[in-house]
Amino acid sequence: MMPVSLPLVLGGGVVVVALGSGIAFSLLRHEQRLEARIRGLHLKPQAGFGSTAPEAAGREGLRQNVVRLLSNVGQWVLRRRMLSPGMLEGFEKSLTSAGVRGTAALRLFVGAKIVALLVLPGLMWLLAEELHARPLWHLLLPAGGAMLGLLAPDFVLNRMRDRHAKRLNQELPDALDMMVICTQAGLGLGPTILRVAEELVHSHKAVAVEFAQTADELQIMTDAQVALVHLGQRSGVESVRRLATTLVQSAQYGTPLSDALRTLSAELRTELITRFEARAARLPVLLTMPMVLFILPCLFMIVGGPAIIEVMHALKH
Repeated sequence: MMPVSLPLVLGGGVVVVALGSGIAFSLLRHEQRLEARIRGLHLKPQAGFGSTAPEAAGREGLRQNVVRLLSNVGQWVLRRRMLSPGMLEGFEKSLTSAGVRGTAALRLFVGAKIVALLVLPGLMWLLAEELHARPLWHLLLPAGGAMLGLLAPDFVLNRMRDRHAKRLNQELPDALDMMVICTQAGLGLGPTILRVAEELVHSHKAVAVEFAQTADELQIMTDAQVALVHLGQRSGVESVRRLATTLVQSAQYGTPLSDALRTLSAELRTELITRFEARAARLPVLLTMPMVLFILPCLFMIVGGPAIIEVMHALKH
């Protein structure tokens, strides 16, 4: 029996740690959302909910150490200006459209790309060395690891951006309905956006974050149209752009804001229902292949099995 090689153990350990970290991070985010909702209801969360205090402290400490390492690496790269301004601007736009903002997010993203780019090729080279692979594999495996380390953070960021855009499309009609209520109550545009952001911070976090930043820009900037244009450009979502355009046109031409918001909310809900119906219409096509592979063979065995058995007995006699 061959002994277990060190690179295989390291590779398996990296995969297990990555999967475990992803699961733990999702569970931790779920617990944090529940705790935030409880705090929003002015209730005190129960101690020990979900996990014990030492386990939660250990997970949080490990997460902070990983974040600190990636942040330090990213800060080192940014200070030495190893990346072009255009590339950094593209990273910032991608992070902003994914709902992640601030210089700390840029440092973490750059640090994650650099660490993955350095670690994965080394692991692949050790794996090829331990398996006594051909010289060609000593080049292909590290090159594949480098490509994976370079593209994996972008893939994760794209998934985050798609999820953020999906949440904005789903949450925006409810936010518009609340904006209609606020405008009919006599609030201005800035107080309306701020009020909606405060009320929806626990139930509709994506749209609340966008509205909160827009409210801050409205308080700082002298021209409200610039802040509204930033709202549409920052998110990169078509429905949010339409909202920004509606608000700008309402401010320019003096049209009733509540009527425009009510019309836009109805249009967005109709489009959302249409997308749901289109996805539901695809289900019969998507179920055809599983039905052919799993249901029809069983049906043929049940229907034709007895006849085949009778024919086999008849041929034997």
